[in-house]
Amino acid sequence: MKIAILSRNKDLYSTRRLIEACEQRGHEPMVIDVLRSYMDVVPSKPEIHFKGENLGRFDAVIPRIGASVTFYGTAVLRQFEMMGSFPLNESVAIARSRDKLRSLQLLSRKGVGLPNTGYAHHPDDVQDLIKMVGGAPLVIKLLEGTQGIGVVLAETKKAAESVIEAFMGLKANILIQEYIKEAGGADIRCLVVGGKVVAAMKRQALPGEFRSNLHRGGSASLVKITPTERATAVKAAKVMGLNVAGVDILRSDRGPLVMEVNSSPGLEGIEIASGKDVADMIIAFIEKNAKPNKTKTRGKG
Repeated sequence: MKIAILSRNKDLYSTRRLIEACEQRGHEPMVIDVLRSYMDVVPSKPEIHFKGENLGRFDAVIPRIGASVTFYGTAVLRQFEMMGSFPLNESVAIARSRDKLRSLQLLSRKGVGLPNTGYAHHPDDVQDLIKMVGGAPLVIKLLEGTQGIGVVLAETKKAAESVIEAFMGLKANILIQEYIKEAGGADIRCLVVGGKVVAAMKRQALPGEFRSNLHRGGSASLVKITPTERATAVKAAKVMGLNVAGVDILRSDRGPLVMEVNSSPGLEGIEIASGKDVADMIIAFIEKNAKPNKTKTRGKG
C-alpha cells in the first residue's frame, strides 16, 4: 500500500517508527509536511500538490498533525478523504478532540467520568464558577494549550480569581477543573488502537510539579490498568470517533476520570515503558481496515 504520513518532521521518534513499521510490512510510506501541501478544490477531481507535484491518491493516510496547525492540517486531511484515501483518524474526529470544551461535553453526554469542569465568559461569574468545581485548589487550563503548556494549579481561592481574571483580560478561553488530589501528580496514558487498549503507562510528575506530561519532565513506567479503566479509555476514544487515541485518565476516589483524549499520541514514551511495538499495531490496523472511500464523513464535516 501507498501510505502518506502527515508530519512536519520525519526525524521525530513517532514518525520514524511509523516509517519503519510500514517498510517492515512491505508498504511504501511517504512523509508529507502538511504546511507545504496545497489543494486544488475542484468538483469530481480534487488534488493535493506537494513541492510542485500532484501527489495522486494514497491507500491510507496517517495524520500526525500538531495542535498549532490543526485548521490547515485537517483541511489537507479532508482533501485526502475526498480523494478516497483511508484516514487512520478522520478529520472531523481530530477537530472534535482538539476542542477541549467540545470533547468534554461529548464525553459528559455519554456518561464518561470526568473531573468537574466549569467554563464562563464574564469575570463577574468567576466566584460562582470556582464554587461549581468545588473550590480551591483547582486547575485552570487554556483551551488551546498542549503538552501541559497553559495549565496552572491555583492553590487558593484568591490565586484562582487572580489567574482566571488575568486570562480573561487577555481574551483567552479557559476551563477550570477540580484538582484530583488523590491522583498524586500521576495519570495513566492508555493507547487505544481499533477499539482496544494495546498499551498503557503511568506518568508521574516531578516533585513539586502537578503536570505529569513527559515534555514537562515527568517519568513513565509500566502500569497494570483495571477493567474499568480499560473500558473507560475505549469508550472515550469511541465517543471522539478516533481509531487511534491516547486517553489520559486520573485515578480518583470515584473511579477513573478522563482528563484528555489525544488524536496524535506520541509513541516514544509508551513504547519504551510498555515494551510494545505500537507502530506495528497501527500499520496492522490500517492493513485490516483500509478500503477506498471508507471514510464515514467523506470529507463532509
